[in-house]
Amino acid sequence: MFGRRRLFGRRRLSGCTDDQLLLMREAGLLVGRTLEMLHGEIRAGVSTLELDRLAEDFIRSHGGIPNFQLVPGYSHTLCTSVNEQVVHGVPTSTTILREGDLLSIDCGAEVSGWNGDAAISVIVGGSEAARPEDLDLLAATEAALYAGIVALRIGGRLYAVGDAIERSILAAAARDGHTYGIIDEYVGHGIGRQMHMDPQIPNYAVRETGPKLVAGFTGAIEPMVTLGTSEATVLTDGWTVVTTDGSRSCHWEHSVAVREQGLWILTSLDGGQAALAALGAAFAPET
Repeated sequence: MFGRRRLFGRRRLSGCTDDQLLLMREAGLLVGRTLEMLHGEIRAGVSTLELDRLAEDFIRSHGGIPNFQLVPGYSHTLCTSVNEQVVHGVPTSTTILREGDLLSIDCGAEVSGWNGDAAISVIVGGSEAARPEDLDLLAATEAALYAGIVALRIGGRLYAVGDAIERSILAAAARDGHTYGIIDEYVGHGIGRQMHMDPQIPNYAVRETGPKLVAGFTGAIEPMVTLGTSEATVLTDGWTVVTTDGSRSCHWEHSVAVREQGLWILTSLDGGQAALAALGAAFAPET
């Protein structure tokens, strides 16, 4: 899940202890495993509500609480956003997946009072069923997620994340020959004892540098990128955000911890080891 844009200013950040990060890793792993399970259930003919029920059963049976249900007014475990839906798509029994749909799944869980939050995007039916431009969008958005993650470093400035994401997307647009829009009304966020915490984390370059990063900081990085506009609107259900031009949208997210030794992607099954190594970034799991 995400927050509406509200920049944080320069208040000092605080960080989690090693013991607290271990508890956050439990929540993050449960989110990652839930998304892994759901990935195997995504196919044409399945409703988004079916996926939501599978996710709730999985999280509760593994000792967690679906933390999206703790958001006032929201009663589901997932946000399931299809095609032009950017984020906060509400699972329903009438939203039936079709071959070639671009589906983004946002999932969160609370374990022992600590939270995890992550999102993936997939093509229903796999790459064979995909439009080439949708595959480009998925790859560009996921690469931008990791560009933002590796911009996190102790002593650095938080809004370097948005600078890195925007640079990555601009480079992908030039390479792919597409117009990519970064949704600018919704941003990432801090995470810990609550799913949504200050500071807000823009997915694009801003004039401010933001607060200085400290050891133990935990944040949810989540670029939302479209094949067109950067503008979005909310449907009459009060939740589902869609692109104003009807272009398809993609969303990737991870919860990340910044440590003295490097980064720990709390919602990645391997802690981010492979992805960080590929980018030359330091991996710092539990010790």
